[in-house]
Amino acid sequence: MTAESFNASVYLTERQVAAGRGGHVAVTGPAGTLTYAELTAQVAGLATGLRRLGVRPEERVLLVMSDRPETVVTILAVMRMGAVAVPVSTMYHAAELGELIRDARARVVVATPEYEPVARAALATAPEAETLITTGPGGSWAELPASGRPAGPAYDTWCDSPALWLYTSGTTGAPKAAMHRHGAIRDVYETYGRQVLGIRADDRCLSVARLFFAYGIGNSMFFPLAAGATAILDPARPTPAGVLERVRAERPTLFFAGPTFYSALLATPGDAGAFDSVRLGVSAGEALPAEIHRRFLARYGVEIIDGLGSTEALHIFISNRPGQVRPGTSGTVVPGYEVRLLDEHGAPVADGEPGHLYVRGDSIATGYWCRTATTRQVFQGEWLRTGDTYVREPDGAYRCLGRSNDMIKAAGIWVAPMEVEARLLQHEAVGECAVVAYVDGEGLEKPVACVVPAPGRTVDAAELVAFCRDGLASFKRPREVLVMEELPKTATGKIQRGVVRRLAADLLGKR
Repeated sequence: MTAESFNASVYLTERQVAAGRGGHVAVTGPAGTLTYAELTAQVAGLATGLRRLGVRPEERVLLVMSDRPETVVTILAVMRMGAVAVPVSTMYHAAELGELIRDARARVVVATPEYEPVARAALATAPEAETLITTGPGGSWAELPASGRPAGPAYDTWCDSPALWLYTSGTTGAPKAAMHRHGAIRDVYETYGRQVLGIRADDRCLSVARLFFAYGIGNSMFFPLAAGATAILDPARPTPAGVLERVRAERPTLFFAGPTFYSALLATPGDAGAFDSVRLGVSAGEALPAEIHRRFLARYGVEIIDGLGSTEALHIFISNRPGQVRPGTSGTVVPGYEVRLLDEHGAPVADGEPGHLYVRGDSIATGYWCRTATTRQVFQGEWLRTGDTYVREPDGAYRCLGRSNDMIKAAGIWVAPMEVEARLLQHEAVGECAVVAYVDGEGLEKPVACVVPAPGRTVDAAELVAFCRDGLASFKRPREVLVMEELPKTATGKIQRGVVRRLAADLLGKR
């Protein structure tokens, strides 16, 4: 029995042209603008050029590209001709990038001009890589589509055909490639994009998360293109001041960022009307503290719906809903997904009790590339073990307690770092914080707060400990407060808690 044909690239481009939206803007921003008709034509032409270059169906094409129209065209063209798009972080050094090229067995690498030097250096360490395609003036990217030649048809892919690999950010070890199907791209739009986000054709989407992240590629590509909306792309490195400028200039209606960036925006001077065009803010990557939601809503009048997703799930599967936000929680299960909380022995836990979070749904990756043992640990039948510890509230909302390996056992009782962090962030002197475990000389774990002061403020350690004691059970209070200039973060903006733990241990070990 032949599987039904489905190509995600056709779904995101040609479908909109067929619906009469060819003249509507698909992508825009400082690097250029393309209508749906222009995007569709460029995708088809580049796909044909890649095929003539010798790229084969199901072969990986690795991308080191900033957020530009050319990046969207390249991802879609690779998928259109049946190959596998592998967008990777632009923050890697040559040695790290070379490792990913070798891991993916990529023969062809595509780079935007600012990353051409690191890409060339990386290719020198990857013997199987044969071709570097560069965009920009004088680049080979523009020469691939042969003028005057008709573009060939899209490759006959199916829902289960491989379409996209996304490397994990590496917070828990070396990056691993999560392998996603063509059908998963439609799945995340139909579940989260349409039913939770409520994206419309008149929406304009601006995402701080870049296209090489699962969160970012949904925000800036899958959702807007599936809905016939507009994606705003900016190749510049996101900074609070730069993003505020882009919001004023481009007037987005949907704004996507992570908790760390929302916090940074609050620490940056900005007029109260800067987000007047935005009808909804979205947060993911880490749990959004209730205090950041309160402060952002108070300053800008924009509600933020926090949610939980993962690279392995492709996008968000637990989320708050517009107009029904429960600050401090990740919300409820997105339609199309199921979740369960299990204890250490695999038994379900009751409401109010912490448990390891598992999820299942059609967008879940098929596994990790060449990581058999890890795949078997994480992908358990239909269920994905997320590595997060959650608790389900009586009203059905799910509250994050942190990564399962970040929980702290203080005085024999489990402490959720995020609960202590949420309390610390309520203090006006705290800009950012991370609570980690410190093992003392007797081998006992103690909660330690690593704090970045708010702009213009100083931190009094004793005052913060007392502040926590007043708002939390005594055993949850930090035993030490360490003041830092900044917290180490991954490329996705997540706090690197393992690094923070080592820094705290070094600092406390010298006392």
